[in-house]
Amino acid sequence: MSWISKFILKILGWQVINELPDEKKYMLIAAPHTSNWDFPLGLLVKFSEKIKLNYLGKGALFDSPFGWFFRALGGIPVYRKKKLNMVDQMVEQFNQREKMILAMSPEGTRAYLDFWKSGFYHIAYKAGVPIAMGTLDFGNKMVRLGNAFMPTGNIHEDMKIIGEFFAGVKGKKPENQGPIAVKP
Repeated sequence: MSWISKFILKILGWQVINELPDEKKYMLIAAPHTSNWDFPLGLLVKFSEKIKLNYLGKGALFDSPFGWFFRALGGIPVYRKKKLNMVDQMVEQFNQREKMILAMSPEGTRAYLDFWKSGFYHIAYKAGVPIAMGTLDFGNKMVRLGNAFMPTGNIHEDMKIIGEFFAGVKGKKPENQGPIAVKP
């Protein structure tokens, strides 16, 4: 799958810069998430770079006839209507596993938001794992992976590091792209 994915990315004109850490466990946030095209692009990058990762996805995808497919790709379902503490569940997953790269979209949706959801940050901080970042820059047809750092517990200061990494990145649908910030 690696060479096929690299070939497809090349044909489509995409470049991947992979500077992910050589760690057994970390959070990988991918942004901006503005289109359904983000998932297939992410899969191409996952396979081309041979990254074994898990990701969170809408629960309905896993209930469909193709739920087996999304699980086989490392998916973990999120059922938004259930009152579950997703942060604690994912921290427990990190604690139970020897290796885990958890990829998340900090927006949690393809629609415009005034603020990113902060769950990714709280998971990484509570689990004691670094946060790495990945751009989906449709403006430059570039995926950039890397710039890992340990969260300090001061989310607003750490968001400055995150904001610098994603500055100037354009999603597939820029009108759906909100500011890189969490609620004050």
